[in-house]
Amino acid sequence: MKQPKAAENILETKVTPEEQSLFVSLRASTWPEFAGQENVKRALHIAIAAAKKRKEALGHILLYGPPGLGKTTLAHLIGKELDVHVRVTSGPAIERAGDLAAILTNLEPNDILFIDEIHRLNKVVEETLYPAMEDYALDIVLGKGPAARTLRLDLPQFTIIGATTRVGLLSSPMRDRFGLITRLSFYEPEQIEEILDRAAKKLSVELDAKARHELAKRSRGTPRIALRLLKRVRDVAQIEGNGVIDEPILHHSLALFEVDSMGLDNSDRRLLTLLIDKYAGGPVGIETMAAALSEDIGTVEEVLEPYLMQIGFLKRTPRGRSATAAAFSHLGKTPTKKQQEELF
Repeated sequence: MKQPKAAENILETKVTPEEQSLFVSLRASTWPEFAGQENVKRALHIAIAAAKKRKEALGHILLYGPPGLGKTTLAHLIGKELDVHVRVTSGPAIERAGDLAAILTNLEPNDILFIDEIHRLNKVVEETLYPAMEDYALDIVLGKGPAARTLRLDLPQFTIIGATTRVGLLSSPMRDRFGLITRLSFYEPEQIEEILDRAAKKLSVELDAKARHELAKRSRGTPRIALRLLKRVRDVAQIEGNGVIDEPILHHSLALFEVDSMGLDNSDRRLLTLLIDKYAGGPVGIETMAAALSEDIGTVEEVLEPYLMQIGFLKRTPRGRSATAAAFSHLGKTPTKKQQEELF
């Protein structure tokens, strides 16, 4: 029988159209369905209630944190709560100031413009956005040279919700224009279990309690990864099992996908192995490490490192990245005497 193809990287940040459709169908549609991020939700509820009481547009909001934690879902929940439209775009998609003008001039009063990867906005576009966010006005330059003149267009009050995985790349003028800046954190396994339980019901698949608990542990505290794994395990259960996701089928599936007991995949283990075997555990600079992995620096910093640091397998130092004693232990490697002195 043909084996299901193993996932090369469960952390792939590019979402396929099929997965996008899946995630949209499984997305929380009400606040009670959105598990976790309690502090973020509390801050948003206060901001929404204040805006509704004043009958004004919600202040601009910046959501930041690792990918897959629910930034887009939160934007849609906010729009639903305020009963306004949510227009979705991304930083790279707005190439020129004219693209931004076309979007902004088509917004209705109090609408929300959600800009994913806002740190990747073109500098000219970003500067065009400043007066729009601050004064609800758009400055358009007509003509060139000495005959050029500026035309100011008034815009309806609207809300920008920006999402980024790299808040440090945002310029200070841009950050200062957001009234609420809040960070999304990795989820606890219990919260991931809630998400998996709800998703399994929507997918009409039976998910055993023990299998759900184990799957939540290996989802790296990230709902997107949990849902992606659930879909892949469901495929294996339907092809090689009786359609039920229990512990045996789960362990078989995750072995196929090369996801270990800590939720690490082949890319994570490759990074740690590189650090330990080639660079004696580190420290090593991010540029060197990215080049050795044949990955861009952004992928290493945004996708691979956050979880490895959270579970204590990787640490950043002024001299570079270093593997920890826990990483050595997990990979079954014994530190040299010199490494032991540095680690312990």
